[in-house]
Amino acid sequence: MKQMKDKETIFSGMRPTGKMHIGHYFGALKNWVELQEKYHCIFGITDWHALTTSFEDTAQLENNIIEMAADWLAVGIDPEKSILILQSWVPEHAELHLLFSMITPVGWLERNPVLKEQLQDMGLKEAVGYGHLGYPVLMASDILIYKAVKVPVGEDQVPHIEITREIARRFNYLYGEVFPEPQALLTEAPRILGIDGKKMSKSLNNYIGLSESPEEVKKKVRSMFTDPEKIRLSDSGHPERCNVFSLHRLLANPRLTEIEKDCREGKWGCVSCKEELAELMTRFLEKVVPHREKYQREKQLVKEILWEGSKKARQLARATLEEAKEAMKLNYDFKS
Repeated sequence: MKQMKDKETIFSGMRPTGKMHIGHYFGALKNWVELQEKYHCIFGITDWHALTTSFEDTAQLENNIIEMAADWLAVGIDPEKSILILQSWVPEHAELHLLFSMITPVGWLERNPVLKEQLQDMGLKEAVGYGHLGYPVLMASDILIYKAVKVPVGEDQVPHIEITREIARRFNYLYGEVFPEPQALLTEAPRILGIDGKKMSKSLNNYIGLSESPEEVKKKVRSMFTDPEKIRLSDSGHPERCNVFSLHRLLANPRLTEIEKDCREGKWGCVSCKEELAELMTRFLEKVVPHREKYQREKQLVKEILWEGSKKARQLARATLEEAKEAMKLNYDFKS
């Protein structure tokens, strides 16, 4: 892997949910591809995190890991530029998580606004279990085990980064300077809406997948919600309210200004707008699908990339863990 010693380290990860959609790409992966050129990047498939809410259904985890990794590779996450890991193949994450859990007040975790939102979305009054409540502590270990100084996240994840910073600060206060206090690298990740106008999500089945066929893309785009006030072609439209137009913008349609003008003036209809978007989306996905099909056929190659990346990551993780244990006076030597 090509590295530059003067590059800052960043870490980011995703829970393995299987095949990815355009919301994942424009919300995170596109940014990751660009960050590879500026930073020493470590990207993790965080399978332990998946257990916090899906501990009863683990049968699909292995397949979901391969599907997610295949999509990462297909869109341009390059194992020659970045380290790709599977969290459970780097057990140092778990040991550091254990050490951090000893110094983290429960109150920090209970006041986490992300947890409160998750519980509300899941219809629960309290956390599923310790793993759910302690999710930010494991996330802190994911980040700090590599001494990452920046973490690319959306605004909704900033509270988790703040807890990571608090844990690093508390550790350094108790035992001496070991960990940096990482900064959230806020991405201008747009809110990607699904074909029904709600947030794009696999659970809502309102997504356009990165591996969709042209026929599937056309079918889904045709069913997309548009400006409710533009019923006839001659009606004046409001592109800023239209999800179809927002995707034209994301896909950098060179006719964007013209489409906006004609829509507002009642010279451009929603049917034509969707047809052009479907063509644009198909051309975009045509750049991804062949690469994905390659990795889909060569699953062993995907596993090897994750294994080799995890081996490299373990070297970094071991060094950090030893430094932390030495600071805590836990590096016992009973042999001498």
